[in-house]
Amino acid sequence: MAFSDRLLAAGDRLWEEQKAHPFVVELADGTLDPAAFRHWVEQDYLYLKDYARVFALAGCKARDEETMTHAFDVAHAILADEMDLHRAFAAEYGISRAELESVEKAPTCLAYTNYLLRVAYEGTLAELAAAVYPCGQGYLDIADHMASIADGDHRYTPFIEKYTSDEFRNSVAWMRTFVDQQAEAFPGMHDAMEDAFLTSTRLETAFWGMAYERETWSNTR
Repeated sequence: MAFSDRLLAAGDRLWEEQKAHPFVVELADGTLDPAAFRHWVEQDYLYLKDYARVFALAGCKARDEETMTHAFDVAHAILADEMDLHRAFAAEYGISRAELESVEKAPTCLAYTNYLLRVAYEGTLAELAAAVYPCGQGYLDIADHMASIADGDHRYTPFIEKYTSDEFRNSVAWMRTFVDQQAEAFPGMHDAMEDAFLTSTRLETAFWGMAYERETWSNTR
């Protein structure tokens, strides 16, 4: 079994919990409250800025040219492509780029990005590979699930199409290979990689709840 498959098996319960989350189910059928989706757009925009930083740091940690190049390419693609989708969603709500930039991170978003950045700065490249993997593979698997239960086109169809696109699939395939290469090169890091993977998966699961409940600092006191 590939190590990336071992990680997915370890996180299976959390994967299924995400697929059953009301945010995911309601987005798939087009009934999700626009206010919840807006909150996701705002928070995920801030998340992606740090996610791009994490891949840039992966490029700095890498020692082989291929990994360096691809990690920097992923960071650029997040900033140049994926965040454009969020800006387009934001425009539908009349939210400018300046307003997006001024949004405060919700507690869950802050916890997730702080965790990823700490791994990127303090952890090994193997841990970093495992920590970023749940976001990529998770969005692909959950978007595939959404596509399977969606009934026709609706306002959230572009979300599903983005995260089931060939481009996104190729990006996730590289992330899976990145995990497996690191696991093969550093077998002594397997437990630490699994811990990093499961921590990020728990935070991914919490992120859907954060958006659905429109979590802010004021409503968590």
